[in-house]
Amino acid sequence: MLTVAISWQMYALTDSAFKLGLVGLAEFIPMLLLTLVAGQVADRFDRRRIVFICQLTEAVVVSLLVAATLGHWIQSYHILIAAAILGASRSFENPTGSALVPDLVEREELPQAAAWSASAGQTASIVGPSLGGLLLWIGPSAVYFTSIGALLISAFLILSIKVKRTVRKDEAVSMDSLLNGLRFVFKRKIILGTISLDLFAVLLGGATALLPIFSEDVLHTGEWGLGLLRTAPAVGALLMSLVLTRYSIQHAIGKYLFSSLAIFGLATILFAVSKNLALSLVALFLIGASDVVSVVIRSTLVQLNTPHEMQGRVNAVNMLFIGTSNQLGEFESGTMANWFGAVNATIIGGIGTLVVAVLWMYLFPALRTLKTFYDNSPGVKEGEAG
Repeated sequence: MLTVAISWQMYALTDSAFKLGLVGLAEFIPMLLLTLVAGQVADRFDRRRIVFICQLTEAVVVSLLVAATLGHWIQSYHILIAAAILGASRSFENPTGSALVPDLVEREELPQAAAWSASAGQTASIVGPSLGGLLLWIGPSAVYFTSIGALLISAFLILSIKVKRTVRKDEAVSMDSLLNGLRFVFKRKIILGTISLDLFAVLLGGATALLPIFSEDVLHTGEWGLGLLRTAPAVGALLMSLVLTRYSIQHAIGKYLFSSLAIFGLATILFAVSKNLALSLVALFLIGASDVVSVVIRSTLVQLNTPHEMQGRVNAVNMLFIGTSNQLGEFESGTMANWFGAVNATIIGGIGTLVVAVLWMYLFPALRTLKTFYDNSPGVKEGEAG
């Protein structure tokens, strides 16, 4: 909801696509600068309190946006400052929230927990923007007030959680400790392969960034078609995540991971060449469904193969890779579309995803042959995975 309201208000104030783009940049720069620091904080302090403080901070920032909006003195730089603070807060909240999950459930329940998390995220991605758009008919203040309420409810619910375990290392704050997460990731081939696979798959498979072009120039459906196109991958992801909460993947992990990437790449190519709205919706549905399978597998692999005392730092590295791939993926898709056209750019992205999947199968054979979520590679001590 906040993303919709902030973007809409910035464009309404400035009528500038450039300043609209600055909103995303203002959120991204703090994430780039602070995520690794946030990981160390998550490993030293109570993760519930960190998330609680972050969400209270976000509620305060949104309250200031409400005051400025109702007082009719809001300017574009107010929105950029608010976006930067929100981005900084989420830099701490997101890796900490991910690191909190293994504190809440038993190890064998993590795949289902990851599926439930994905389901909640997809539900929010469908309901949030839609509700935000409806509330904008009343005005941006209505979106902000609703967001404040949701943030406060979430903050106090997080604080009331009872954790099953709490493992903290009283490690001195230093550059060495800060970089331990990166060292751990690069030392463990399973985690490095998993995180880097996510980076390149998202970087290349950015069909959704070009949906306005496909809606207008390829399918000729206009705004109503764009709404359907945006909804299809989220619906596919939501339904698949609900299936995974009931039937969690426990065996042949490598096969499921690379099969889902293959479907993702093929569905991307199908969407690119489709001239029919129904076929395009099916392709986007498959993109969303296959993506959530790989997301659940990758997140579970990272959490199960990381010691509790390093969950924050390793999840921070993971979030940094994900955030970078999302931002650069949109840039890559737009640039390729500008050079080769939207259809050709999407075909290239789909083929690129397939090439990356094949390449990673040979660069990371342990990931390809992985049968369970636990890394039993040579040199990995038993119990080291968490």
